[in-house]
Amino acid sequence: MVDSTSPERAAMYSSNRLQIGLFGPNCSSGRAVTMVPERWTGSWEDNLKLARMADDAGIDFLLPIARWKGYGGDTDYQGATLETLTWASGLLASTKRITVFGTVHAPLFNPVIAAKECVTADHIGNGRFGLNLVVGWNEGEFEMFGVEQRDHDKRYEFAQEWIDAIKQIWSPKSDFDFEGQYLKLKGIRAKPKPVGGTRPLIMNAGASPTGRAFAVRNCDAFFLQASRTSSEETAASIKKAQDLAREHGREIGCYSVGVVTCRANKKEAEEYYQHAIIENADYSAIDCILAMKDITPETKGKEEFERQRRFYANGMGGLPIIGDPDHVAKTMAELSHAGLTGMGISLVNYLDELPFFCDEVLPRLERMGLREKRRTSQALSA
Repeated sequence: MVDSTSPERAAMYSSNRLQIGLFGPNCSSGRAVTMVPERWTGSWEDNLKLARMADDAGIDFLLPIARWKGYGGDTDYQGATLETLTWASGLLASTKRITVFGTVHAPLFNPVIAAKECVTADHIGNGRFGLNLVVGWNEGEFEMFGVEQRDHDKRYEFAQEWIDAIKQIWSPKSDFDFEGQYLKLKGIRAKPKPVGGTRPLIMNAGASPTGRAFAVRNCDAFFLQASRTSSEETAASIKKAQDLAREHGREIGCYSVGVVTCRANKKEAEEYYQHAIIENADYSAIDCILAMKDITPETKGKEEFERQRRFYANGMGGLPIIGDPDHVAKTMAELSHAGLTGMGISLVNYLDELPFFCDEVLPRLERMGLREKRRTSQALSA
C-alpha cells in the first residue's frame, strides 16, 4: 500500500520535474575535501544566509549530513557540524517555501524522542520538514555514544522496527504499545501529530541490496549513485529501484548527488576544479576516510588506492559536473531523462557559487521544461 503522504509533501511544494537541493552545508568544508581558504565554513550565520538565498531562488530542499566526529586531516574535515534537527528547525522558521531535511542515525535516537523532534520541526515549517534516515556505518562515531554497531543485516532489522514505530507514533493512534525484537515501548502517547495529518517525507540512501530493499519498502525518496560512465547505467539503477518499489505497491523518487563546479566557460571551471579538488585536496583527511573502509595501498594495491583517493577528493564520491552553464544544465537534463527525480548538489563555497548557478543554470533548466519559472536571482546578491 502506498504511504499516505500528501501530493504537496511528495512534490516538495513544487511541480519541478527535476528537484534541486543543496547537500551538506551544515558541515565545515561541506563535501569538498579541500584546503583552499574559501572552503565552506559551515557556520550558522552562513547557513542562515544560504537557506534564505536558496528559498528565494526556488531551490527545492536542503539536506544535511549527520556528522558527530570529523575526519581529521589538515583541515579537520567536517570537524565542526551543526546537529541536523535543531539546524532544520532554525532554518524552517527563517524560510517560507523550501523543504528542509533532518538526518537521523536510527540507532542513536529513541524513536519516541525522534518522532517528537521531527513533528516539532514539521510544525515550525508548516509541513516542510523531511526525515533523512541513516542506519549508520561510522563505528568511531557510534563509540562516542556507547552504541555498538550491529551486523549489516541486523542494522536494517532494527531500522525496520524503528521506522515502523515512528510511523505509528505519527499516525492517529494513541496510548499504544510497540513490541518488537529490539524495541519495547509502552503506553505511547504523542501529540501533536504531523501537519495536515500526513507524515513527513522520508529519505534513505542504502547502497547494499538489503539497504535498497529497506528504502523502497519504507521511504519516499531513495538516494543512489549516478554512473560516471553513462546515463544508461544510471537509468538501469533507477529502474531497478522503482520496479522493486512497485513490487511493494509503492512509488519512489530517485535522487543522486552532484558535485558542481560551474563557471562562465569550460576552461575556467576545469582550472578551478583542478586547483581546489585535485591540487589542494586534503589527502590526509581522505586517507583517514579510506582507512575506515579498509582501503589502503596494502589492501587494494597502489593503483586502486590512488583511484579511490581521487574519487573521494571529489565531494566524497559524488558525480562531478564541471563546466559552463550549458554543460551543467545539459548534464542535469540527461540525468532527469534517465529517470532521476532530483539531485542534491554541493559546492566548494555555497554562498559564493549559488547565485551564478541560479542565474545561469536554473533558467536553462526552465527552458528545457524541467523546472518551474522562478524569479531571477538578482535579489540573491542584494
